[in-house]
Amino acid sequence: MRKILFQSLLKGPVTETGPAADDAEVAALAQRVDASARRRLGRSLAIREVDAGSCNGCELEIHALNNPFYDLERFGFKFVASPRHADVLMVTGPVTHNMREALERTYAATPDPKWVVAVGDCACDGGLFAGSYACAGPVEKVVPVDLRIRGCPPDPVALLKGLLALLEAQSGPARSRG
Repeated sequence: MRKILFQSLLKGPVTETGPAADDAEVAALAQRVDASARRRLGRSLAIREVDAGSCNGCELEIHALNNPFYDLERFGFKFVASPRHADVLMVTGPVTHNMREALERTYAATPDPKWVVAVGDCACDGGLFAGSYACAGPVEKVVPVDLRIRGCPPDPVALLKGLLALLEAQSGPARSRG
C-alpha cells in the first residue's frame, strides 16, 4: 500500500484532458439549436431518454450534455422525467425482449407530434448485440425512428448536431403517429 501511495504522489493524478471543442463553434451551435427549437415548437425541446437495454456507454455521453462544459439547457433542450411532457424520445441500446413493452408504452404515452432518435450503433442496427437471443432488435423494429445518431458511443457534440439536424429537417413538423 505504501508503495502505491508513493507512486501516486510522484506520478500525479491520472486524468483525461477535457474536450478540445472550440468554444466559438459550440456557442454558434447553441444559438442555432435554440432558434430552431423556438421556431419549430415555440419553446425549448423536451427530451425523454429511454434505455432499452444498452451497456450505458451512450447514457454516459447523454448525461455529459448536462455538465457545465456542454450545458444542454443553453441549447434550448431539457430532459423531462415523464414521456407525457416530451417532444423527443432518445432511445439507447438494442431493444431487449424485457424492455420492448416498456418502450412501446413510453412511445404511446408521448404526445403527438413526437420524434424518436436512435442513439448509438446498438439502437441503430443492434451493434454488438445484433442477433442476440435476448434482443428484439434495433429500435426501428419496435417504434418508428426519425433520426439515427451512430457511434459507439456518439460524443456529446454529435448528439447536439443530430438534434439540430432533427429540428432543421426540411420535412416540416413532426409527424403524428399512433
